[in-house]
Parts: sequence; structure tokens; C-alpha cells
Amino acid sequence: MGDATFKGKLLVALPVLVDKNFDRTVVFMLEHSDAGAVGVVINRPSPLSVGEPLPNWVAVAADPPVVFVGGPVSTSSAIGLVERGTEIATVDLEQDPEDESLRVRVFAGYAGWGSGQLEDEIGAGAWIVVDAEAGDVMSDEPEELWPDVLRRQGGHLAAVADFPEDPTLN
Repeated sequence: MGDATFKGKLLVALPVLVDKNFDRTVVFMLEHSDAGAVGVVINRPSPLSVGEPLPNWVAVAADPPVVFVGGPVSTSSAIGLVERGTEIATVDLEQDPEDESLRVRVFAGYAGWGSGQLEDEIGAGAWIVVDAEAGDVMSDEPEELWPDVLRRQGGHLAAVADFPEDPTLN
């Protein structure tokens, strides 16, 4: 792998990726090494309020204040992310919030890849890796992230943002 790490970057699913867990997803990468990769899907809000499982975190939950579907692995566990300046960090959801001014996003589950698996999927054209911008992880319009992130890349990727859900209907 060398020096290239995707930690802190966004993985954007391209329409060739047919896995329903990742259709039109944007994944924020938490870890990436020779051993594998871990990230959370940041554009799949669920109907579940943060207050249901984590009443102490409602006051600091980013809008929309719901639990996000972070990915298909360990869906009964929660990961909390917080914005600290330009950094995104994890927080311990077992504790009470330390800083009431921080905005937290809660994810149920995560996306994980074994050694070399993510690189293979990128090589097959399933994902593109792009820089995250401030506000992506805590976006108050998460459903718009997939087309927005693609559009800001310009060129042919901007055109992918308008790819129909079902190309057979085009």
C-alpha cells in the first residue's frame, strides 16, 4: 500500500457497484492500512431518533438527529463521530457528552474491508476516493451528499451524479 492511506477521505460508490448495502453511498474512512479498511456510510439516515438508544446525546446530535446506517458490520454497535475544528474524531458514546458545543453524528454499524479488498474494488471501478470537505460528515442534507460530492469533482464524475436509479427506464 505504501504511503497512500484513505483515512479521512470519502469513498463514493459508482453505479457499477451493485451491492445493495452500498448503492449510491458516501463512506467516510476512519481507518485504512495494509490490514484493511473501516469507514461509515454518511448518507443513510435511519428513522430512529438518537434519543431512542442514546438519550444523553440528543442535545448534541447534528441535524438530522437520527441514527445513521453506518454499514453492514456490527449493526447493533454504535460509533459516534464529532467535528473538532477541521478534524473528525470518534467519541465514546458510553460516556456523557463532555462538550455541549460539539455536534455528534451517531452510526449503527460500519463498513469493513479485509487486506487488499478495498483496493481491488477501487481497481474494478466500484468506488472513487475523493477529499472530504468540511460539513460532509455532519451534512444536514445527507440524502444530497452522493450527487453533491460527485458534482463537485467536475468532468465525467459530475455527469454520474445524474445517472438514473434504474438505467433500464432511461
